[in-house]
Amino acid sequence: MPGSGACTSIINLRYQDGREGSPSNPAKFNRQDHAQLRDACVRRGRPFVDNTFPPNARSLGQLYALTVEQEERVEWLRPADILKMHHVDDEPVFCQGGASRFDFGQGVVSNCWFLAAVSSLTCNEQLTAQVVPMDQAFADAGGIFHFRFWRFGMWLDVVIDDHLPTLDHQLLSVHSNGVNEFWVPLLEKAYAKVCGSYADMNIGIPSEACKDFTGGVNMSYGLGEAHREGHDDDLWLSLTRASGCKSMICCGTPPAGETFANTVAHTGLVDAHAYSVTGVTEVEYNGSKVKLVRILNPWGEQEWTGKWSDRSGMWKKVSPTDQEKHFNRNDGEFWMELEDFCHNFNMVSMCCENPNFIDGDLTCQWKCMIYDGSWAAGKSAGGAINADTFHTNPQYRIQVTIIDEKEPGDKNILLSLMQKPLLNRQNRRFYQIGLTVFKIPPGTPQGRLKAPFFRANFPVKEKQLYSSDRELIEQHSLEPGEYVIVASTQKPYMTADFVLTVYTKAEAKISAHDGHDDDDDDDDHEHHGLIHPQIPGKSTAKDPVRALFDRFADQNGELIASQLQRLLNDNFAHATPSGFDLNTCSSMIAMMDIDQRMTMTFTEFSVLWKKMHEYKRLFHRSDLNQNGCLSDRELQKAIEAAGMSVNDFTVRRVIFRYSGFSSTTLKNFITLMMRLENSSKVFKNKSSEGMIHLTWEEWSNISLYN
Repeated sequence: MPGSGACTSIINLRYQDGREGSPSNPAKFNRQDHAQLRDACVRRGRPFVDNTFPPNARSLGQLYALTVEQEERVEWLRPADILKMHHVDDEPVFCQGGASRFDFGQGVVSNCWFLAAVSSLTCNEQLTAQVVPMDQAFADAGGIFHFRFWRFGMWLDVVIDDHLPTLDHQLLSVHSNGVNEFWVPLLEKAYAKVCGSYADMNIGIPSEACKDFTGGVNMSYGLGEAHREGHDDDLWLSLTRASGCKSMICCGTPPAGETFANTVAHTGLVDAHAYSVTGVTEVEYNGSKVKLVRILNPWGEQEWTGKWSDRSGMWKKVSPTDQEKHFNRNDGEFWMELEDFCHNFNMVSMCCENPNFIDGDLTCQWKCMIYDGSWAAGKSAGGAINADTFHTNPQYRIQVTIIDEKEPGDKNILLSLMQKPLLNRQNRRFYQIGLTVFKIPPGTPQGRLKAPFFRANFPVKEKQLYSSDRELIEQHSLEPGEYVIVASTQKPYMTADFVLTVYTKAEAKISAHDGHDDDDDDDDHEHHGLIHPQIPGKSTAKDPVRALFDRFADQNGELIASQLQRLLNDNFAHATPSGFDLNTCSSMIAMMDIDQRMTMTFTEFSVLWKKMHEYKRLFHRSDLNQNGCLSDRELQKAIEAAGMSVNDFTVRRVIFRYSGFSSTTLKNFITLMMRLENSSKVFKNKSSEGMIHLTWEEWSNISLYN
């Protein structure tokens, strides 16, 4: 593909200080440190086995292409053992002669969307090295490898062992065309781990993987039925710009009928299939310029048979220089005329580290700001603009300073809103999400904007669009002034996490008002949750509670019971040798589970952490004889000091239930007080004249879960 020219990189601007989650310092997925694990395995002389993604059916998932009998025959083998099974004397190698789009072919997992993105990735050597660390070899690996992916605002380092699933000694999924090269099967395994399993990689769109390989800007364009007059010129301009910036470009064919089966059409193209675009060029044919697109099938075979295909006689009528672009080989790569490309494919996506490829302004140094946010039912999930609660949605006030007046309609702001999935890739559920931008009149008070503002002002765009895709992209041409960006779900009371990325052509002052802080109306919350360029040498203090949470949370920014248990036992002094058990931590998650997701978000954890320290102080104030335990009398006084009232008999029963027969420790006191406070709140909210009224669903949820 053409060189990148003066196309600027934005990837390092976001993370100049090398903080955790940056390209140079990726966060450790599942808290696994590749270097430490590798050194330990080499020292012990035992190859690594990844217990977080074990070589068994759980990591494989339910692959519909396999029968039950075939699933039972799946065997996980290391590369050296695979070569032995094939009587190959060569040693396995990680990558030989550099990564190439011709290194592999697709297997039984329906992940052509992922492999199309991998093919495109290899066209950018710098990005390939970021995702696939090339300083890895089997000789000193200890059976462990690592890869890097950008996931929802940060780079992750993903560790795997080198067990690969095989069926009858053949690699089950992607296979290498080089008999002893394994970088692509190992990369696929690392991505499967992030997704949840190999089966979770079934079916997708290439732009998803392209985003995870770059953390960049994705733009998609409709083809097929969306083809219109003048479309070719616009599309060609976009393709040449994207190609010049070494963007990752992928495309897809529509299904034949109502099924998504990969049938082969009479044109040689595969239906419902993802491809990568590996080049664009123009050739002179019969005195006219012909625009050509080079496309690669991740199968490594099965090509287009129409005009300008490998066997087309049209190549004989072009200049010798143009003939050098043509190869007649069954490797899955072929040329098509732009017109045929538009009619036979239904979409094309382009992904680049920065937005320069969109308008071709390769000298513009875009600024990028990233915010973690969430919609919490009943608090910050206000729904669409016509909802009375719209103003409760997360708000981001932005001061726009410059627009290029020489370019009418200059798109100087680009917004990306990404939903964070709660579960494995196949089980995830995305809501309809949207972005609404309002201009703020001069003199408007700082802080969160209230409902009257949104009733009195109109959005800058006439039509509000909502999307159920993982990512929503919008471009805006905003005159200098102040604006507010509102991220919302179409329906209110939808709980979900998101990442908002704001790209600006000039420095912009942004303040976040996400609705989760009690003092959200204050105007000192600028850059809350922001990852942005730092002045060299200037340090930024991170919220210690947030830092603690991030150290133990999973890749989705949530805690499960075992993670909460490790966090509390490592960081909360409770003066008991046994620590918090798993059942207690499960109970804590249930009692704090505002969004009913059965995990603990940072918002929920911050409330828990505050409560635990409050109860700890209360415990020590109530422990009059300083023996580290509360008697029934001391416990009753502590409960009363917390604003609740229980009789002597109830106190003795709760001590028996949560501690023992005569006293309670700090650890048990915290659990007891949390349950008591929850019960008190339920009664106050549901009672009338001293009587409580609950439906069966409410009662079963309170008694069995909370």
